[in-house]
Amino acid sequence: MSAFFTRLRQARLAGATLAALTGLAVLIGLGTWQMSRKAWKEGLLHQIAERAHAEPMPLAEVLRRWQGSGDVEYLHVRLTGRFRHDEERHVFTTDDKLGPGFHVYTPLETPQGRMVLVNRGFVPADLKEAARRAAGQASGEVTLTGLVRKPGPRTWFTPPSEPQRNMFYWPDYAGMLKSIAGSAPGAAPPVPFFVDADAGPANPGGFPKGGVTRLTLPNRHLEYALTWYGLALTLMGVYAVFAAGRLRAERPM
Repeated sequence: MSAFFTRLRQARLAGATLAALTGLAVLIGLGTWQMSRKAWKEGLLHQIAERAHAEPMPLAEVLRRWQGSGDVEYLHVRLTGRFRHDEERHVFTTDDKLGPGFHVYTPLETPQGRMVLVNRGFVPADLKEAARRAAGQASGEVTLTGLVRKPGPRTWFTPPSEPQRNMFYWPDYAGMLKSIAGSAPGAAPPVPFFVDADAGPANPGGFPKGGVTRLTLPNRHLEYALTWYGLALTLMGVYAVFAAGRLRAERPM
């Protein structure tokens, strides 16, 4: 073994060997990390599918889970209450087929006095104003099902909300609540999450178009892992060719 390292030094390969081994360890580590991310993402996708297609549970049960573990994302919930259509809020978005438009978030008042911000679904830009889709503005007590979505922060490139124009660029939970008239004194606090309404039953007139929750997440971790492992193999090959050339050059004639 000592003779091997002596030969590496003589061939001026010690530094290159150390660099190659370090790079190899980093590349293999990155590939293994991506494989662990792949397993995590597959577990998450399985959980999303399982929750989204389960029988809807009462809002009270979701709130108990929220107060316990806080793990309520994508739970299927059933709501009953009355919409406050005059206070709907609009979040700019695009639909793959219908183009630019808005998600319509409408406060729903439950019989227990809890307010829930319900994403009723997508409307095209020309139907932003509720008067243009009056058929879809359900009156009286309604029952609907949907998926629980936890509020998230604004991303770096997302414009700030413009509540005075009823224009939001992400589901701005705090901003929407602040711009909506408060509940009666002594009423229970608003539900601390959104509910994305299911696609069915469809609203009269077709809009808002529910079922907008994306149930798939990007999962390219296997591709990334193979890339890192491939680079590791490439590094090994490049080093082997380089080292062989150096060793031949140093061999006594």
